[in-house]
Amino acid sequence: MAKGVTLEQSFERLDEILEVMENGNTSLDENFQMYKEGMKLIQNCNQQLDKVEKQIVIINDQGEEE
Repeated sequence: MAKGVTLEQSFERLDEILEVMENGNTSLDENFQMYKEGMKLIQNCNQQLDKVEKQIVIINDQGEEE
């Protein structure tokens, strides 16, 4: 997974992967490769969401101190 992929791009690619896999016109090997890519995308999404969540906590904590 390339660095710098936005959350939106990850979700779009996940949608594409799901669509292809649900179609059922791919081999087991192709499905497995798409599954691995999807899991990397999900991990990327989780990391980005965690980063934003931490920033929100910091901002909220700073606001409570004022």
